[in-house]
Amino acid sequence: MPDSQPTRRPPVTTAMLREIGLFGGLDDATLEVLASELPMLQADVGERVVKEGDPAREMYVVVAGELEVLKRSKGGAEVRVAMLGGGDWFGEMAIVDVQPRSATVRALAPSFLLRMSAEHVDQLLYRRDLKAYSLLVMNIARELSRRLRVADGILSQFVGSVTEQYKAGT
Repeated sequence: MPDSQPTRRPPVTTAMLREIGLFGGLDDATLEVLASELPMLQADVGERVVKEGDPAREMYVVVAGELEVLKRSKGGAEVRVAMLGGGDWFGEMAIVDVQPRSATVRALAPSFLLRMSAEHVDQLLYRRDLKAYSLLVMNIARELSRRLRVADGILSQFVGSVTEQYKAGT
């Protein structure tokens, strides 16, 4: 989020974080550390939070707002592949690997986001509480698995549809 600066934080509480799946299973002490240490950013309507192809070292948790996830097609058009709202998160692949951003995320409404860098994960979780770190990584893995299952279903339906159209045309 190149143009955004840390802004006056809406109150982030342990209760709020507890409701977000990414933080599922973390104890109150860990949630308190995250609530006090993670920077809150604001994205205005139309603002790109991340851009496909850019270097990635942080993920974002949507506290409030609405965003769209866009992928660039082979022809260069941006195609919406997902919508995000409060409690969702994105950019988690930056915590797991060091590849460039796989998609662009743009705000559709004024949005508040918690930014969690790989360094935050290391300092606030891994070095502080290995169990909390493990839970966070498992929560990320569960979400990536869920998304892969959805993508597999979409791909299966698409291939099936193309196959049926091909058979019908012969």
